Order: sequence, then structure tokens, then C-alpha cells
Amino acid sequence: MSTFFSQTNMLLMSVWSCFFGQDEEDGTEMGEGDEWMQGKTLIKPLDQLDLTEAELKEEFTRILTANNPHAPQNIVRYSFKERSYKPISSVDQLAVHFVLEGNLLHQDSDEARRQRAKQGLPEGRYDFQSTHAAGGEDAGDVEEGGGEERADSVESKAGKKEQKITNQFNFSERASQTLNNPLRERGCQTEPPPRANFSATANQWEIYDVYLEVLQKQEKNKEKAKAVPKKDDDKGKKKMMLVETQSDDITKVAKVAKIIERMVNQNTFDDIAQDFKYFEDASDEYREQEGTLLPLWKFQYDKAKRLSVTALCWNESYKDLFAVGLGSYDFTKQGRGMLVFYSLKNSTFPEYIYPTTSGILCLDIHKHLPYLVAVGFYDGCVAVYNLKEETLQPIYKSTAKSGKHTDPVWQVKWQKDDMDNNHNFFSVSSDGRVVSWTLVKNELVFTDIIKLSLAGAVSEGPEGVQLPIMACGTSFDFHKQIDYLFLVGTEEGKIHKCSKAYSSQFLETYNAHNMAVDAVKWNHFHTKVFISCSSDWTVKIWDHTIKTPMFTFDLNASVGDVAWSPYSSTVFAAVTTDGKVHTFDLSINKYEAICQQPVVAKKKTKLTHIEFNPVYPIIIVGDDRGYVTSLKLSPNLRKKPKEKKGQELPKGPEVEIAKMEKLLSLLREPENSNA
Repeated sequence: MSTFFSQTNMLLMSVWSCFFGQDEEDGTEMGEGDEWMQGKTLIKPLDQLDLTEAELKEEFTRILTANNPHAPQNIVRYSFKERSYKPISSVDQLAVHFVLEGNLLHQDSDEARRQRAKQGLPEGRYDFQSTHAAGGEDAGDVEEGGGEERADSVESKAGKKEQKITNQFNFSERASQTLNNPLRERGCQTEPPPRANFSATANQWEIYDVYLEVLQKQEKNKEKAKAVPKKDDDKGKKKMMLVETQSDDITKVAKVAKIIERMVNQNTFDDIAQDFKYFEDASDEYREQEGTLLPLWKFQYDKAKRLSVTALCWNESYKDLFAVGLGSYDFTKQGRGMLVFYSLKNSTFPEYIYPTTSGILCLDIHKHLPYLVAVGFYDGCVAVYNLKEETLQPIYKSTAKSGKHTDPVWQVKWQKDDMDNNHNFFSVSSDGRVVSWTLVKNELVFTDIIKLSLAGAVSEGPEGVQLPIMACGTSFDFHKQIDYLFLVGTEEGKIHKCSKAYSSQFLETYNAHNMAVDAVKWNHFHTKVFISCSSDWTVKIWDHTIKTPMFTFDLNASVGDVAWSPYSSTVFAAVTTDGKVHTFDLSINKYEAICQQPVVAKKKTKLTHIEFNPVYPIIIVGDDRGYVTSLKLSPNLRKKPKEKKGQELPKGPEVEIAKMEKLLSLLREPENSNA
């Protein structure tokens, strides 16, 4: 019976091996040669998602860049060269995510030797490959005795890694090989330049002989000039006669030619003349708190292209005539300057041209004598030009003997005549002096009104004498009604209220700005209000009885100039270095400009000065390329209060004073309640 069961087990095992092709005793697989005929079965990972066909075909694109999204893009630094804040173009895009400092040492370093000595290890290099090779020889001996290990043994299978399953959705493997460009060498050969040796000696007698030859030539030329005197005299007389007759003829035709030139220009620019006279922006009816500026004529002189507009001033008697001072604010490139007069009747060419040897920084036209113009120069001189004179030179000019400034003159202002009916004007300079200049006969007589000094700043002079450090004056303006009162702005950002009667101290000092005060001007109507602007991007409105500003406006760029309007106490305009004109009306909007408009074609062009016309609703703006642009104010920028039915609005300066006083009272009330 037992033999029957043993035979049955043997039969079952043989059948099992036939069906499954594996020997249980040695663990070998059968039928390996037929594996290529069988189809590959896909093995699904356990964590694989079940996606639809639409989801499988959907493509996800991700673009990786080296830019740091958290890096700031609005960092600015102040440029002392361009006198403005400039954004930094290069931003650091590096972001460090992980830093690991290693503790490995080179085996030949001093620190490694110290550690080996401390641990008691022998000196010398450690070759890990040799130690592994030594261990491998012993293992080889064992293998030779025991025979080679089979590749399909259980031990070798256990040491194998799991095969990585490829992405079964859209897996693709690509490879390419490019050719390396062959290197080429080029060479050329030139002929050496010709050379020649020269040698000479310079002795006293050789130098003497050369001087003698030059003297002999000069004597011969003098003799030739004396030999024919009559012909030269006749020619000279004829030339003088021709010049006189030509000048007489030109003076007769000059006035007629000027009228014809203006007529031609008026016909050429007829559309601009029509806009100046009649155009009113109709869109202002649909926007209550916004206005626009309409560009009119553009004034430019070809010989002044590389100069900046450094001063603008309207003529009070001739409303269409204005003066332009040309120079440079780049103090490393100082040179010539120019005084030019333009008229709105002729925008193509100046009416008067006065070239100067030094750059002009300021000017002022006399209110009652429109032919007298005071000018301040970069070299510290002041001068007075007379438009009635035919000469191109000033009739008065300060010199070192007559007390000229030692630094650039930043502003000049005409004042009332003195007790002897002599004309006089004031000037302020970077040397810290405010000087009064009086026109006496044929000379300028100076008087120091006040010297600007820094509070508490003292420098040691010769023999240990302590001298006060002078502040740099940059702008000033005189009160419209109180004759002795005036304001002075300094390069340190302070504004001093001064009096002509006190030369040793200030009446008040305002900590106005963080940078130089570019302009300070009294209001035309309200006697307590003045305005200031600076390169620190701000415009501030002050009540001179209060030390803190009443209004502060940040214009996001260096402010070159600011001006009050002559028709309203609450309207003013400012120009910035980014080429924009900002117009404000405090009675409409106390927080922001009602018009911000760029008026230059090129982005890098900086606006430097602005002036309102005393009669017409236009402004003129100068830039650093020598251009002057005239702009017309839209109705919203010169809006007047609406008339009520059956009531006539009061007119005159009292109304404008009341408008400003109403605004100031709103700001003063909290202070009074706190007090």
C-alpha cells in the first residue's frame, strides 16, 4: 500500500513540473527561450490614479525662469549727477534655499594631521581602493575553491534592485548628437612702418640765430606795409561809407521786414493762433475736477540747442514778450550762455539775442522800465542789459573790485528805487550773501543786506579765530506789500524769513525740506501765504506765522520750479524732472493735482522752469534742451465760482483772499481746539 502512494506522489510531481515548467528542487525556470513570443503585460502601480481620456490628453506647461518673484522692483537711489532719484535697473535675483557646511578635511591639511595625532593613527595616506583590493584577493581564494556563484541563484536575486516602472501615459526617450565645429586659425602679416633716426643739438648760438631770422622777417613785413599806404586808406574809407549806407538802408527796412515776418508766421501757424484766441476745451463740462493743457507755440533757437533753460520772465508792459536765460545746471560742463527774448507774435526767431561768456542762472525784468533786465551768472557776476542800446554788452556789470559774488548767482529781483531815485535790485548766491545793487551813474554799488550762516556751525580761521560757516542761498522772494520783508531758501533745505533792517539775525527759520529749496514765492493775493518746492519731490504751502506747512504735496519726482497763478489765490503749477506739469486748484481739490500732463516728446527731457502769463490764460515751460513750450489752460484750470440767480458775485482781490483764508481756517481749527 505504501509503495502505491509513493508511486502516486511521483506521478503528481511529474505532472506539476510539466504544467508549470519549474523544478522545485533546484528552483530553475523552464521555457525561458519562449519568453519573446509572449505579450508584455502592463503592471499597474498601487498609487496610480484612474484618469479619463480627456484628462490624459491634457497638457500642463510650466515655464521656469531665473527671476526671483519676491525681489523688489522699485528700489531707487539718489543720483547726485542728475539731481534726482533714479530706479536701480539691476536687482539681485539670487535666492538661497539651503546651505550646508561640510566637515570633511583634506588628509594632507594641518587640521587632519592634528586629528590623526590626537587619535593615535599612523602618518601617511590611506588608499581605500588598495584595502578593498586586498580584501578582494581573500574572497577570490574562497570562490576558486567553492566554484562560481550562479547568476540565477536565490542570493543573487535577493541582491537585485526593483526595476523602476516607466510612466505609461506619455513616456518618450530621445537622444541626439551634434557635431563639434572644427577650429580654424587665421593669421596675417604686415610690413613694419618705416623708421628714421633723427638727432640734433640745441646750443645758445643756434637759438640766437633762429630769433634773428624771425626778427628780420617781421621788419620786412613792416616795410612792405608802409610802402603802399594810400591804397589801403582809400579802401578803408570806401568800406566805411558802404557800411554806413547799408546800415541806413537796413534800419529803414528793418521795421517793415519785422512786420512782414510776423504776418508770414501768423499765416503759417494760423491754427495755433486760432486756438490761442478762441479754443476752449468742451470736454471740461463733463469732468468737474479735471483739466487739460493745450500745446501752442514751441520756441527754440538753433545756437542754443545744447543749453538748458535756467530762467523765464514775462514782460509786465508788453504781455506777449518774455525773456529766457540759457546756461547749464551740469556744473562739470560750464561754458557760454545766452539771453534771448521771444514774442508770441513770432515763434520762429528771437526778438533780441545777447550771447554771454558765462552761463545765465537767473534774470528779472523791471516792472516799470521794461527795457532794463537784471541777470545773474554762474561765475558770480550780476549785470544789467538795456534793450534800447544797440550794443550786445551789458551797461552795468559787477567785478571783483565792485563786490561780485564768489559763487553762482541763483536769483535776482528788482526793488523800488532808493531815496535818491536810483534803480536797485537784489541778488542771492551760494556764497551766503544777499546783496543790494544800486545803479549809480556808470557803476554798480553793492551793499550786503544779510549773510546767511548755519546755526552753531563754526570753522577755525587764521590765528585760531572762529568764523561762522556760511549757508548757500538758492532762492528768495520779497513780500508783495511789506517792503522790508523777504524769504530766502537755502541749499540745506531751510527757509529764512529776513528783514532789510536786520542784517545779523533771521526773523524766523522754517525746516522746510530735506534737500535744496529750488524756489520760494509769496502768494499774489494773501499776505501770509507762500509756497516752496525742492528736489526732495515735495511742494509745500506755508503760513509765515506758523512754523509747520499747511499743505504738502508729493509729486514723485524732483520739482524744478513752482509758480502762483495771477488770477486766483488757490491755483498754482509746478514742473518736475520727469517732464510733467502739475496744476493744482486748492478750492476744487486739496489733496491732488487737477491736471498732470507730460509736455515733452522725449522721456529723458527734464522740465526746469514755469511762468504764468500776467494776462492771457497760458503758461510757458522751459526744459534742459533749450526749448520753451507755451500751453493754454482749459476752463476747469481757471474756473470761477458760479453765479447764483439774482446775485452778482463780488470781484477783486478781496474774493481771492477770502478763498484762501477759508482753506487756512479749516486747517487752523484743530490746532485752536487742541490749544
